[in-house]
Amino acid sequence: MKADMHVHLEEGPYTLHWLTRTMQALQASLPGAEEFRVNAEITNEGGDPPLERHSLAWMKSEAGRLHERLDKGCFSMEWLDRYLAWARARGIERLGIVDHLYRFEEFQSYYAKHMTLDDSELGRMQHRWLDHVCIGSIHDFLGPVQEAADRLGGISVGLEADYFPGAEDELRRLLAPYQVDYVIGSVHFLHGWGFDNPDTQARFEPIDLLQLYTDYYSTVQEAARCGLFEFIGHPDNLKLFGFRPDEGQLMPLYEETAKVMKEAGVGTEINTGLAYRYPVAESSPSPALLRILSRYGVPLATSSDAHYPDDTGMLLEEATELAKKAGYTELCYYSGRQRVTYPIAGKNSP
Repeated sequence: MKADMHVHLEEGPYTLHWLTRTMQALQASLPGAEEFRVNAEITNEGGDPPLERHSLAWMKSEAGRLHERLDKGCFSMEWLDRYLAWARARGIERLGIVDHLYRFEEFQSYYAKHMTLDDSELGRMQHRWLDHVCIGSIHDFLGPVQEAADRLGGISVGLEADYFPGAEDELRRLLAPYQVDYVIGSVHFLHGWGFDNPDTQARFEPIDLLQLYTDYYSTVQEAARCGLFEFIGHPDNLKLFGFRPDEGQLMPLYEETAKVMKEAGVGTEINTGLAYRYPVAESSPSPALLRILSRYGVPLATSSDAHYPDDTGMLLEEATELAKKAGYTELCYYSGRQRVTYPIAGKNSP
């Protein structure tokens, strides 16, 4: 069994990097999947010779494909098919498709209330960010993805919700109308600051890192206790730009966080997105935190945190090996708000 429980169909803001990366995903080929064979050439309809890569005709064809992708949006079956094809190619049997709540107008006021959006430099920047990433209604996501899950099977539909201390009742009320398989609780904001935004990482420089990590893990523990989430996403996400005190100083925080998760019955994930997309170049949690989570028996899912089709399943084999080394003998996925466990293949399996 192999599962990827944290996959996004799109993520803003819509920069030139986003445009380039989307075109790369459209070009990415799959072994044995001819409909995605575009790395070297594009075959014309009607039996015409293939277009030579980097020719003007090739570029016009690529621009047309990109325009079609933008026109149909990220919740089209054509785009979802690419994720499913990559999942099949990488042996994934259960795919968890999620989206951030800040993408939806139904939750924009929740973020506006708890983020720093004042007239400071940070506030103005985050205000622009929120305007750029909020793209429409949650129904634009849930409708097509749930229809695909019902028709195809092997798909769990989830939401990734940002936790803000003291906002539990508000978030519970906002989530209540929507039926999903699971909700990931994530901490991306501390004191109103979206610390994972590359445009704000200079704020790490003057900060007492140990105090910052103490505040972070206090917030993660509150998220675990609130009862809204099936699992906590990327549980040491604060490290993503490489700002971290000596990890030995964090061990008491790791111990207390693992203990709280176990008592709350909340799982977590090993998220490879930090390993292949961020300067820290390490999955979340770190090996040290993962060992402690294993010792406390905190349930664990595997996740690529893909934001493009060809990132689906990225480094999951390495994640599974890290889990085994940490002492895990089983992993899990989620369906119908229930945890489903399965053994890790290999010598450490029961």
